[in-house]
Amino acid sequence: MRYKNIVKGEFISRPNRFIANVKIDGEIYKCHVKNTGRCRELLVPGCEVWLEHCKSEKRKTEYSLITVNKNGKLINMDSQAPNNAAEEWIKGGGLIPDIQLLKREQKWGDSRFDFYFETQNEKAYAEVKGVTLEENGVVMFPDAPTERGVKHVKELCRLKEEGFGAYLIFVIQMKDVKYFTPNIKTHKEFAEALCQAEKAGVSIVAADCFVTPDTMEIRDRVKVILRDESSAKGSVN
Repeated sequence: MRYKNIVKGEFISRPNRFIANVKIDGEIYKCHVKNTGRCRELLVPGCEVWLEHCKSEKRKTEYSLITVNKNGKLINMDSQAPNNAAEEWIKGGGLIPDIQLLKREQKWGDSRFDFYFETQNEKAYAEVKGVTLEENGVVMFPDAPTERGVKHVKELCRLKEEGFGAYLIFVIQMKDVKYFTPNIKTHKEFAEALCQAEKAGVSIVAADCFVTPDTMEIRDRVKVILRDESSAKGSVN
């Protein structure tokens, strides 16, 4: 997954969820933020960022903020990137082998899932969540309450009840992390829903990414811990 026309800048401020002020070659530009999460630990004034130059009459801004340097660690914060990277990964057999059919944005009932796929033995749906929140090597989701995320998890449980395969894929938009866990302090209901999904047989998968200023590629699976580390059994699913 590669971006075009990448330039380096310095983050100045974020006046709202969709806009960042970034200094590029000594001049301040308003740039599109392709992530509506809080990202407070990423977008620190003075930090190094990379942007995609997309000048068009249809756009209000000519730059989109893509990648952030957080204390030497490159983190992709484009909320559209996880699905694109996941598609490449699934097609390449990274999730499970023998993928015979893969479709994006497929409806089931009144719900829409990121992927539908088939193997010789399974028909399955998958939902993808991008992860950018990291503290001391531990990565968490969400960074803000997500009722939509809870709804997706519960719907994946329903899919299992109906006999489909159900996968929840957390794409960690960085490398070199210890493990993934739900952010119970930010949204306890989401963490509880994940535990119920595990009991229901939903496959909960986390995988890290190799990130450069203009690329992101899923690489290795990461241990998933759904409860307090002292009492949980972590596993690489």
